[in-house]
Amino acid sequence: MSTEAYVYDAIRTPRGRGKANGALHGTKPVDLVVGLIHETLRRFPGLDPAAIDDIVLGVVSPLGDQGADIARTAAVLAGLPETVAGVQENRFCASGLEAVNMAAAKIRSGWEDLVLAGGVESMSRVPMGSDGGAWALDPRTGHATGFVPQGIGADLIATLEGFSRHDVDSYAALSQERAAAAWKDGRFDRSVVPVRDRAGLLVLDRDEHIRPGTTAEGLAGLKPSFAQAGELAGFDAVALQKYHWVERIDHVHHAGNSSGIVDGAALVVIGGEKAGERHGLVPRARIVSAAVSGADPTIMLTGPAPPPARPSPRPDSPSTRSAWSRSTRRSPPSSCATSRTWG
Repeated sequence: MSTEAYVYDAIRTPRGRGKANGALHGTKPVDLVVGLIHETLRRFPGLDPAAIDDIVLGVVSPLGDQGADIARTAAVLAGLPETVAGVQENRFCASGLEAVNMAAAKIRSGWEDLVLAGGVESMSRVPMGSDGGAWALDPRTGHATGFVPQGIGADLIATLEGFSRHDVDSYAALSQERAAAAWKDGRFDRSVVPVRDRAGLLVLDRDEHIRPGTTAEGLAGLKPSFAQAGELAGFDAVALQKYHWVERIDHVHHAGNSSGIVDGAALVVIGGEKAGERHGLVPRARIVSAAVSGADPTIMLTGPAPPPARPSPRPDSPSTRSAWSRSTRRSPPSSCATSRTWG
């Protein structure tokens, strides 16, 4: 008999700049997760740590500091009972969300009662793409599947959708303005957990990559980041082989209007109704259903735009348009294309 899966809490670290000079560069990924585990137990003193069945973490680059099942490592390092299991998984940019979906599915199936799910990524310590793979390392596989770097894909979306450099710069400036306003209004006060070192000293307590005062005019002077890779490394040619009706790709993206390269972690407490009652937890949301779907691997960033091809298995599920949808938000064109599709 299935049970409902409830979200009892959702917390995250501040996002540190994902470079060697970022505030979280000196903090190991496992310590980011451990800090969130400790905060969860602090918030819910009635929660018996032994009742946590599993920790599921999404990790896009599962090697080095983030390899060898960092979820299980974090459970042990946090001092949880040895019976608390842990697993890491990788669904690229949707890894953290997939961790939540996996946890909810196990709760609904009755296999588990209480799970911590989320993700961690320290891009300053484990750079994006450092895990290799056939797409990145094997030219034959990449060419046969139309694989290009995400920046080229984002530029192609802008070209296809008719988004100009000014359009994407304006959207990026608006995004920065909204983020700064949200911090000022205290909208992250409950969910963002300050990072401290093992001596208890404060390392970071707010998102480091927000740039208040960013304007489209200021961004206009930055050079495109992916023109050289597209033209000299041949990625434009690979993309245009599939999109043969496009004369050329307009390279509009740069460091100022692309998503941030950051360090951080997040954790969601998911459990059934009885688990909540036993441990004094109050539901904040209910996970009704989830669906996954692939997208064109060349432009890739339009994945959130089309509605899932498969209907929800739950007859009482909310309609696709009213349900929450995950968007990569990796670039202005992908966000704008998603908004345009959903209306």
